[in-house]
Amino acid sequence: MSHFDTEKIETLSAEFEDKTPQEIITWAVDSFCPRIAMSSSFQTQSVPLLHIVSQIHPSMQILFINTRYHFWETLFFREQLASDLNLNVVDLYPDEAWTGFFQRYGEDLPQQDPDLCCFIRKVQPMQRALEGMRAWITGIRRDQTPERAKANIIELRKDGLIKINPLLNWTRNDILEYANANDLPEHPLTSKGYTSIGCVFCTRPVSSGGGDRSGRWEGSGKTECGLHTTMFNEKGRSPDEVMRTFILTSDSH
Repeated sequence: MSHFDTEKIETLSAEFEDKTPQEIITWAVDSFCPRIAMSSSFQTQSVPLLHIVSQIHPSMQILFINTRYHFWETLFFREQLASDLNLNVVDLYPDEAWTGFFQRYGEDLPQQDPDLCCFIRKVQPMQRALEGMRAWITGIRRDQTPERAKANIIELRKDGLIKINPLLNWTRNDILEYANANDLPEHPLTSKGYTSIGCVFCTRPVSSGGGDRSGRWEGSGKTECGLHTTMFNEKGRSPDEVMRTFILTSDSH
């Protein structure tokens, strides 16, 4: 089993700036299989990477976070792609320990504390799913957000997990060209102005001239769910602790 320290990761990442996604994923599979997984939000911009992975390593686990707040169109599209590409999709759900909290505050949480909502519904399930994995493939791109513009193709996390971003240098046009060349489908909401699709409560169509992710968490200043920020390093915050905080801040009014 190869050892990957910070220096080796930085060297590989620099070398991979000129490699194709297919070359990067092939290297990743050869280096880390079977302890490797890919995450996907199953929207239009996810489809090229899903297609590439399905050709290189069809049995790879594709981690899909089911927040229970998805548009039904997203769930339908997930089923369609899983069938068409013969994907090994693993659905991730929030911990059942949060059930009581969601029953009491669930529909208010996206507006009242969107970071906490994302942490519970997205970050924690992904943290659990990646335990024991050596590598994690994502579909982030530098042209999506200022935070993602700073990312590297290969990254070594503090916990030892190696994060691989094979589409980092692709643009939105690259995504569209690949999808058209391979006759890949698009998410049903794309034609209705949704260029980046998350949960129902936090996603809006994008107005003319707006950035691809400007319809996410509109008006909040939030641009990331936390999977690709320092939030992903956070642990803890039990349901009991959070419940006490919300009782003090919400039920007192």
